[in-house]
Amino acid sequence: MDTPKDDAKLNAGKDAIKQNIDTDSEGILDSIKDKKDDFVESISEKNEKIVSSIKETKDDIKESIQEKKEDLSKSINSGVKKTKSFLKKLIFGLLFLGVLSFGFYMLYANWTYSEGTRAGNLIKISKKGYVFKTYEGQLKLGGIDLQNQNDGLSDTWNFSVTDETVIAKLEKMQGQKVVLRYKQINKAMPWQGDTDYFICDVE
Repeated sequence: MDTPKDDAKLNAGKDAIKQNIDTDSEGILDSIKDKKDDFVESISEKNEKIVSSIKETKDDIKESIQEKKEDLSKSINSGVKKTKSFLKKLIFGLLFLGVLSFGFYMLYANWTYSEGTRAGNLIKISKKGYVFKTYEGQLKLGGIDLQNQNDGLSDTWNFSVTDETVIAKLEKMQGQKVVLRYKQINKAMPWQGDTDYFICDVE
């Protein structure tokens, strides 16, 4: 039979085993809790890194899009400025060429082709024109002009006058025989006269 001593030893062993089990259980629980906390912390850190990475990527994309927008805007503005500059240069160039061409044409038109005198009876001097009023005259040269059916058989010569002094002289000498000194230009403008012959002086 077991003695009280043996029972005491047995109880003491049981208590020791129970205490060891409790201690081991607490250690296991603490270890599991520590691992759980470490795991949660690791997941949290990874989540923060992922969120931070996504945010950085998002910011980089936004910055890249903004830079591309700015570059595109600059490129468009530069293209518009270049186009405007080209159009301005083209317009000024065309205007310059137009003015230059008109100047050369006027120089050619007013170039004296011939000079001389014509004698005859001054039969007309008048100021006429719808828009540009110019002084026009007519000199009867005598002789026969078979192509001029309007004035019969008498050959006439039409001329223009721009000099006010010459105009005054001619108005006083209508119907008289005169000698007119003239110059012939290549092409008279509408504001100059109807003919290419311009009277310089009356003799």
